[in-house]
Amino acid sequence: MSKFFYIMVFIGITSCSTFHRPPLDPPVADKKPHKMRTHGDLRTDNYFWMRERENPKVLEHLKAENAYADGNLKKSRSLHKKLFKEMKRREKKEDSSVPVLTNGYYYYTKYSKKSEYPIVSRKKGSLKNSEEIILDANKLAKGASYFKLGNWKTSPNNSVLAYAVDTVGRRIYTIHFKDLTNRKEFTFKIKDVIGNLTWATDNKTLFYSKQNPKTLRSDTIYSFNIETQKTKRIYHEADEKFSTHVDSTTTNKYILIVSESTESTETHLIDADNPSEKPRLFSKREKKHEYTISHAGDFFYVSSNKGATNFKIFKTPDNRRIQRRHWKTFLQHRSDVFIEDINTFKNNLVLTVRKNGVSEIEIIDRESKETYTVEHPEKSHLVWVKDNPNYETPFLRYAYSSMTTPVSTIDLNFKTKDKTVKKVSEVLGSFDKNNYISERIFAKAKDGTKIPISIVYRKDIKKGPETPLLLYGYGSYGINIDPYFSSSRLSLLDRGFIYAVAHIRGSSTMGKQWYLDGKYLKKKNTFTDFISSAEHLIKSGYTGQDHIYAMGGSAGGLLMGAVINMRPTLFNGVVAAVPFVDVVTTMLDDTIPLTTGEYQEWGNPNIKKYYDYMKSYSPYDNVKKQAYPNMLVVSGYHDSQVQYWEPTKWVAKLRDYNTSDNKILLSTNLTAGHGGKSGRFQRLDDQARDFSFLINLEQQQESNK
Repeated sequence: MSKFFYIMVFIGITSCSTFHRPPLDPPVADKKPHKMRTHGDLRTDNYFWMRERENPKVLEHLKAENAYADGNLKKSRSLHKKLFKEMKRREKKEDSSVPVLTNGYYYYTKYSKKSEYPIVSRKKGSLKNSEEIILDANKLAKGASYFKLGNWKTSPNNSVLAYAVDTVGRRIYTIHFKDLTNRKEFTFKIKDVIGNLTWATDNKTLFYSKQNPKTLRSDTIYSFNIETQKTKRIYHEADEKFSTHVDSTTTNKYILIVSESTESTETHLIDADNPSEKPRLFSKREKKHEYTISHAGDFFYVSSNKGATNFKIFKTPDNRRIQRRHWKTFLQHRSDVFIEDINTFKNNLVLTVRKNGVSEIEIIDRESKETYTVEHPEKSHLVWVKDNPNYETPFLRYAYSSMTTPVSTIDLNFKTKDKTVKKVSEVLGSFDKNNYISERIFAKAKDGTKIPISIVYRKDIKKGPETPLLLYGYGSYGINIDPYFSSSRLSLLDRGFIYAVAHIRGSSTMGKQWYLDGKYLKKKNTFTDFISSAEHLIKSGYTGQDHIYAMGGSAGGLLMGAVINMRPTLFNGVVAAVPFVDVVTTMLDDTIPLTTGEYQEWGNPNIKKYYDYMKSYSPYDNVKKQAYPNMLVVSGYHDSQVQYWEPTKWVAKLRDYNTSDNKILLSTNLTAGHGGKSGRFQRLDDQARDFSFLINLEQQQESNK
């Protein structure tokens, strides 16, 4: 649900049933009418009681749902296991990242043959030198049902490692410290934090962010001195619409304290050499003004949407009195180019942009302003700037991928523009990219807007009304689901499925306005765009009415819920992962984690016009007597973004109103949160389950002919 959590694709969360004999009938939840009146409007929620986390009946119901889901998924269990083995076989068991040179050491992460979690290692001075393992997450995870290694950073002198760990799945971390000179853990630690951290240059001061214990909003920045073990509050963000985090500039001159909402930004600076100084304001927050700063020698470069929907670049001197009147335009606004990110280097400015919805990298000479756009072999692709911690580096490291091409890590020489491929992610087995084809087509929305759709399939399949197709969607927070490569997706493609992504409004695929046209009182564009995309794929002969499926997670689960209310017979099956479906009730309750920060995405329902509009599309509020499709809904008991009770209530209500014989299943992971399982292979098991569910539905369609 949160803007700041980007996940390429929500694929599901496994069930944790303790039942041995699955029931034939679905569990029936008790109805306890709970009346809610807002703006004179009365709503009754029969399942409001399910939010009582400590109520034994809640856990009993979740376990009963898991047992029912397990029983109905039993017919696809053998396929599930087969897909899981396939997916694991494609993964390189021993693997490592491309080393990054920082402060005289080459740092990298690696995996051993059976490890679920990364091993952080380094080599001093040269890659030919001996390896030093500084952190083995597998040892830390031993005995934990859930484990997540968050941010980790070494002090500038490479002697102390700070790292964050979450063992619940609720994104509440503990920061640990390790002395790398004697390889021993320090006894002190910092509990209940976000896990966002950065070092000052004194090698003893760590800055980190902490959340409100009730709302889980990241609202306070602290510093911690590892010598005195004293904590100091540095900054508090009082506005509930904003969250705050820390970062540092590539030049290592400044610590950045960034407060941001969905629509506004405010940044403060602290001299990294003087961590005890009071933060000084870079530019005060203004309504609907978003900006990002990047330091470069004697200047700052600012990516700002002030008077520029798709952002423009300003340049301003680095001095003690930074003022807006000193901002000078460095790069004008371009209506057809959306600036997503900015990185500065000694001689170059690097922009990640979108042109006609496709990501590109532009390299600009800071003196001459000469611009070079990095070329790529495929028209439809995804590129992003990777780890570039060295301000004076002669190379830009970036990554390239497409729906048919695994991720490549590439170093580009700023001066010569020569490229060196440092690594191509290996897909084991018989994978040959030439057996697959990707396309980019456009559907026409209700208002005539053209909606991009990315498609991938095997070259040898015959497209037609009986060809199965899975359509994925998200469409919120300006987050894009790009045409990226997935080795696990091959198990679907190799069984004759077409896979498609609808780049609907609410994302920023076609620029900032694309996002603005899919939020607030225009949110329904997101849902109708998805429906139009599905209809276009059918009309264009890629698939047929009885063979199209849909998938989405989190805010994409909201999409699934809205769409099946609007067009319940459009899809033969739907997978909704950690779905945000009880929009009105959640957004009215500011005691629920992250709610107030969402007002600038969905609107504030305490204002009647937003309440009325939300209620008109909220999946839970709009369930009605009609024939719903086959559904697999997955949830996490410790989810901090979409509370477990939302999908639980939704499934109970859907079953109560469903007039079809289609099965609606709920599977809740009782030991994880929003992201599902934490291990690299465990996640594949979730994907295998979801794909086997869809493939089984398709097989049933074939057998019913």
